[in-house]
Amino acid sequence: MGGDAAVSDALIRLSNLTIAYDRHPAVHHVSGTIAAGSLTAIAGPNGAGKSTLLKAIMGEIRPSEGHIEHRLQRTDFGYLPQAADINRRFPISVLDTVLLGAWRQAGAFSRVSGAKMQKAREAISAVGLEGFERRQIGSLSSGQLQRVLFARLLLQDAGVILLDEPFTAIDARTTRNLIDIIRRWHGDGRTIIAVLHDFEQIRAHFPQTLLIAREMIDWGPTATAMSAENLLKARAMAERWDEDADACAPAA
Repeated sequence: MGGDAAVSDALIRLSNLTIAYDRHPAVHHVSGTIAAGSLTAIAGPNGAGKSTLLKAIMGEIRPSEGHIEHRLQRTDFGYLPQAADINRRFPISVLDTVLLGAWRQAGAFSRVSGAKMQKAREAISAVGLEGFERRQIGSLSSGQLQRVLFARLLLQDAGVILLDEPFTAIDARTTRNLIDIIRRWHGDGRTIIAVLHDFEQIRAHFPQTLLIAREMIDWGPTATAMSAENLLKARAMAERWDEDADACAPAA
């Protein structure tokens, strides 16, 4: 939820959050809260700071100003990066990719237990890739690779799941299957935050939305945050972006 969420519900709190690269603005003065067990979309124009904000929440990027407050450990987060960030030329099998989800609990140099191996196979089956365990990820289609990454998240079993453009370049059937997994996670009480471009997907499946154009446009119930007026405002702000602006100077 946005700034009006009750303090007791807040799992993650953003307070006047500003993120910059070499003093160039990426995210400006965002404040609000993410409630435990919520299902939130982050939407906005290209270059709006959506992926940057996701990485900051996870702790990969330090704020330039403001704070991100929570009591979570790094292992509490499950993260699905953009497909473009995955090195598909690395020689690793589907099974070993999924087993990476267990390394944070077991340690990178620990042997994988028989129970974890069985859970990895069950996760692969759950995303519809039974029989693909020995396939190299470089041989997979975009949709198959996304299924593998979702299976890795299933094995990781994190309480907070961050998804960066999880449905890019995949077919409608795969998208529906992955949305079903997200719904199950939400039904289990997990907190899910997803960067998305498809407004219809957001309206259909995500009750809460943060609409951002480097600055926050709105944050709250999706029907309100994704209003036509707000979308026009986000587009107009994107057209006025000054790439050389100081990080602490919001757009007029």
